Amino acid sequence: MDLRDRPTDSAFRAEIREFLDSHLVGEFADLGGRGGSGDETFEFDARLRWEKVLAQGGWTCVGWPAAYGGRGASMTEQVIFYEEYARAAAPGRVSVLGEGLLGPTLIHYGTEAQKERFLPPIRSGTELWCQGYSEPDAGSDLANVATRAELDGDEWVVNGQKVWTSLAHQADWCFVLCRTDPGSRRHHGLSYLLVPMDQPGVEVRPILQLTRTSEFNEVFFDGARTDRSNVVGAVGDGWRVALATLAFERGVALLGHQLGFVRELDALIARAQENGRSRDPVMRQRLAQAHAELTIMRYNTLRSLAGIDGPVASPQASIAKLYWGSWHRRLGELALSVLGPDAMILDGAISDAAYELNDSQRTFLNSRAETIYGGSNQIQRNIIGERVLGLPPEPKGAQ
Repeated sequence: MDLRDRPTDSAFRAEIREFLDSHLVGEFADLGGRGGSGDETFEFDARLRWEKVLAQGGWTCVGWPAAYGGRGASMTEQVIFYEEYARAAAPGRVSVLGEGLLGPTLIHYGTEAQKERFLPPIRSGTELWCQGYSEPDAGSDLANVATRAELDGDEWVVNGQKVWTSLAHQADWCFVLCRTDPGSRRHHGLSYLLVPMDQPGVEVRPILQLTRTSEFNEVFFDGARTDRSNVVGAVGDGWRVALATLAFERGVALLGHQLGFVRELDALIARAQENGRSRDPVMRQRLAQAHAELTIMRYNTLRSLAGIDGPVASPQASIAKLYWGSWHRRLGELALSVLGPDAMILDGAISDAAYELNDSQRTFLNSRAETIYGGSNQIQRNIIGERVLGLPPEPKGAQ
């Protein structure tokens, strides 16, 4: 695998660097790269303004085909974009679910009318989306979805509950996996609906965390309505479309995520040098181990992305998910070890309603969730065992 830039790659890298250098200033530079996973509520309005700056410069949806307003960037160019975005400490994107998940799904499975209606507002950052997958009894076991939808004339009527819905309180629309065949079970009889959030039949209840912030929510559908045409793919074929969305979730953006890990590790090493804990040989070994494992993560991710075309997540993607989630959790534990007793001290309240964590505390808490969301470590091990290693599947009950 040749990781060196070709001349065209170097030109593309220079173009995105020039844009970021000239536009990531003022209030946007002050964001300091925050607003990523587990920190989604940080300075949301400023990050939304940044989204529109990106859109005006043509730097949203870079991997979309040019016919749908993207740049038609190659896989290599997309990797470069996310690398440079992370290196510049640009803020976490507010439209990641629309741009990274729903948009590509619509491009592959949506009707032309759906593409014309929904893709431009995603590209411009004027409509935000959330993901209606998980339910109280259907998390990693997504096929157990119970939220239902029934046709009433020209509209679908949706009833049920979703949970852990990131930024539902900010979203304009939700892509909802629901059961449209009332007699169906498991992955049969599901459909993928696009549902507007601003209506009487939708109630969003924030889930309060220990930090008194709420990045994710419960969403209750009680007679919520959406147009009959807002089904992506065929009625009853929602499982295939939903899996395609999950495949996009594990795509090239993961490399940019890893550049954020590099910044975290570099800052942790600097902190260990400042407080003298780097003089401990055991601590030095743990920091060196984290560095070596992060390098391995990058190479494995590049290998897993090689040859990908379209919404197909290879089983090897589960190896990447298991690896990076577990690594980041260990980094969070290491961060608190570097801080020592200071890890128990808050830097200070930011308001009466919530309090601020330092970077190490935030990494420790949020990385615990990363081994659960997007498919728990246990589910990933099952996939690796059965689909990569060819081991016998675990016994299953009657379907």
